[in-house]
Amino acid sequence: MKPSTPEQVLINGPAGTIEVDINDPGEDRRGIALIAHPHPLMGGTKDNKVVTTLARTFYTLGYAALRPNFRGVGNTSGTHDEGRGESDDLVAVAAYARHRFGDVPLVLAGFSFGGFVQTRVIKRLHPDQLVLVAPPVSRFETGAVPAATLVIHGELDDVVPLKAVLDWARPQDLPVVVVPGCEHFFHGRLRLLQQIVTQYCRP
Repeated sequence: MKPSTPEQVLINGPAGTIEVDINDPGEDRRGIALIAHPHPLMGGTKDNKVVTTLARTFYTLGYAALRPNFRGVGNTSGTHDEGRGESDDLVAVAAYARHRFGDVPLVLAGFSFGGFVQTRVIKRLHPDQLVLVAPPVSRFETGAVPAATLVIHGELDDVVPLKAVLDWARPQDLPVVVVPGCEHFFHGRLRLLQQIVTQYCRP
């Protein structure tokens, strides 16, 4: 399935407008994938290449892939709220998606700061799957996640050391997929990232 041109929508959220890009495969969709971007104060947006790679991957797998901008980014209202308001906004986007696409399986995915926000959201939405790419466990208080969570991290991540992720995962008996030679932003490794997510989330 080839990527569609994303539909751009504005939905009502707790702090005002939330800007969302949606790639929807149509009536045969098998679920919803809600994807969160990296830290907005460090240039993170819904158009980040890891985020768009995740969206393209889930769309190809048959999911309606939604990429919202966090507060203060693009046409999304509000200001950065350190993960609290951002969690509320993702819950609002999920509610919009459920209303529009029905009660289908839900995947939450996040890259870097977006992964941290999703670890807050899972306590409220209880998704069918959780995918964390380079979770910033050394920078934000990140709690336990479900046993089936897919965690992908670069061997040479210079923002979140691999050791920190392993130390976080070890008490949970949580496997971590390590991409050799890869740094935080997955330069040159996006195709491999797509393959890993596809293998894990393929029906």
